[in-house]
Amino acid sequence: MKTFDLKPQLFDTLKSYNKKNFMSDLMAGIIVGIVALPLAIAFGIASGVTPEKGIITAIVAGFLVSLLGGSKVQIGGPTGAFIVIIYGIIQKYGIEGLTIATIMAGVFLILFGLLKLGTIIKYIPYPIVVGFTSGIAVTIFTTQIKDLFGLTIDTVPSDFVEKWICYIQHFSTADLWCSLVGVLSVIIIAITPKFSKKIPGSLVAIIVMTIAALLLKQYAGITSIETIGDRFNVSNAIPDVQVPVMTWETIKSLVAPAMTIAVLGAIESLLSATVADGVIGDHHNSNTELVAQGVANLASPLFGGIPATGAIARTMTNINNGGRTPIAGIIHAVVLLLIFLFFMPLAKYIPMACLAGVLVIVSYGMCGWRSFVALMKNPKSDVTVLLITFFLTIIFDLTVAIEVGLIIACLLFMKRMSETTDVKVIMDEINEESDISKGNIEHLTIPEGVEVYEINGPYFFGAGNKFEEIMASFGDRPKVRIIRMRKVPFVDSTGIHNLTNLCEMSKNEGITIVLSGVSEKVHAQLQKARFYDILGEENICSHINLALERAKEIVSKK
Repeated sequence: MKTFDLKPQLFDTLKSYNKKNFMSDLMAGIIVGIVALPLAIAFGIASGVTPEKGIITAIVAGFLVSLLGGSKVQIGGPTGAFIVIIYGIIQKYGIEGLTIATIMAGVFLILFGLLKLGTIIKYIPYPIVVGFTSGIAVTIFTTQIKDLFGLTIDTVPSDFVEKWICYIQHFSTADLWCSLVGVLSVIIIAITPKFSKKIPGSLVAIIVMTIAALLLKQYAGITSIETIGDRFNVSNAIPDVQVPVMTWETIKSLVAPAMTIAVLGAIESLLSATVADGVIGDHHNSNTELVAQGVANLASPLFGGIPATGAIARTMTNINNGGRTPIAGIIHAVVLLLIFLFFMPLAKYIPMACLAGVLVIVSYGMCGWRSFVALMKNPKSDVTVLLITFFLTIIFDLTVAIEVGLIIACLLFMKRMSETTDVKVIMDEINEESDISKGNIEHLTIPEGVEVYEINGPYFFGAGNKFEEIMASFGDRPKVRIIRMRKVPFVDSTGIHNLTNLCEMSKNEGITIVLSGVSEKVHAQLQKARFYDILGEENICSHINLALERAKEIVSKK
């Protein structure tokens, strides 16, 4: 995999591009553009902005992600994962706050890519990803209940529990026709793939339900079915570029939500690209992809758009319809632009209940309940991270969930890493079967007054405590302590600090420390830290035989 080359995949694609590739990408791009249309509108409205902002995001971000990205087939745009974050930011900071936070997130994403953090972000624990993805799915579903059933509620509470209490109290106000539109939309979207893999069920549902709503209004006099036009002024005018006024106080207050957007965008885009790699047998460039996502999130809000990232569903649609190069993603953005310019005014007739049905299916696809159930059978530590992240997402917000989830995961990682390092004491004899290639298959006898300890694994913060505990358990004072480090791949600053303290304490007690089998990498780290000024070069031995000889020499002198 390319890790340090930030060149977009499009550059390599154009070198061997031909007519056959173009026709395949053209068809895939058109289909993905059609698929993206209802999703972009639904995500925009659910996020608390006007429907055209969702489409503008899909156009701008979709174009830039394909143009500059590190994946050949990634499709960028607004996604369901951002709905909760965007809505929360708008409620607290307004549209201008969302614009600034998105721009800041774009800068963070570019820095992630330039600092080569693409491969690191992919190692965020799976329980955290499943926890907040499932939590987002439940939250999205919850936000759509009002429109799905046409409930009459003046103000819907923002709190998850209060929201459901409110729904239950007002469920008697449900509108029959809105409920029919919403439920039928869900059914149509669910069964469409059984009849056609090419035509998206969401588009079929929107067309059928919009026509049905118009006919009911025209010929049956039913006006209770709320449409997009009843709630928003729909426009197909391309917005002017607007740069928000950014003050230092505003920037400071938006660092947390901006970082949440950046981290979530990075995770989702790289997860989507990784899934795509497995299908097409390719390798994406993680760092290039992050830079492209950053540029997309810098540009999108300037045109009034919202945060964007790689969309797994649209990326898979692209692949399934023959898309194999970034040209397909660019065509998808062009198709959306043409639809926006010539057909956007028709969007005002789309029923809100139908869009709610689209998002109900999206939330079901996001929830990953099978993965959730499977993770519940894992070790308790993983289950703890999963449940905490999940409940924090639905009860509080995604920012808190990601922060707490990452902290818990880091603590568990440190605990597990410390458990991988084993410190043991060797009594009486050393069996050198591991050194058969050197001819040392004899049992080496440990001289009287000498203790031999062996460290297996990285020597860092956890190992130092283990070392001290084992030595304390003996309670005696040997003349020499030999520390075998042949299986220590690296030592960190805490490990060096512990070793230094051990040498100084042993020196005060009249005990000499001898190191054995120090690797070149560890040797360089110790030398750089001036550790050998305390220990002395003569007490550093390349092999246990030499260490034992040195120990005998020290014992005889004492």
